[in-house]
Amino acid sequence: MAPEDRRAALIAATLPLLREYGTAVSTRQIAEAAGVAEGTIFGVFPDKASLLRATLMSAFDPQPAVDALASIGTRVELRARLTEAVTTLRTGMSQNVNLVTAPRELMDDDAEFRERMMEDRQRIESALAALMEPDRDRLRRSPEAAAQLLLMLIAVSVHHGLGHVGEFGDMDDEEIVSVLLDGLLLRPAPTPSTESPS
Repeated sequence: MAPEDRRAALIAATLPLLREYGTAVSTRQIAEAAGVAEGTIFGVFPDKASLLRATLMSAFDPQPAVDALASIGTRVELRARLTEAVTTLRTGMSQNVNLVTAPRELMDDDAEFRERMMEDRQRIESALAALMEPDRDRLRRSPEAAAQLLLMLIAVSVHHGLGHVGEFGDMDDEEIVSVLLDGLLLRPAPTPSTESPS
């Protein structure tokens, strides 16, 4: 097997284990999952941390999400477009929710990783903004600002499982889109009475 293929195979075997066990996953578990000898790992990666960092980079790779958002297109109505986008992004975020704390352990001193994560987030925001661009004149804010807000709403709903946010874990895809497009009011405020008090 070519070195790049072996590297990809080890990352693929590591990802579900990292999601399940976090950084406590052992190289023995990884080797068993990959069907190789433990020493094979160190022929490809200098140490376990390097393999886990490469696996995190793979897990957070935005390209699949960007491609999925681009495939939605802009022919359907805005609300339907955004609901499909939310479904796509929540699925990806949910798969990686247990990895959210791992970068702190592995990447705290890695400025390049932090910069790449910011660039990756911007790529997803740009793909979301492109979905909203045809409706720019209908939006109170720019598609770029609306994309940032939508991404925050999605993240809050997904990270509810980590106990960081109040009662947003029960938001479904349609409600997230509705909060973005309609706000939080269920009905208009009552009209104040024009009669003077007696």
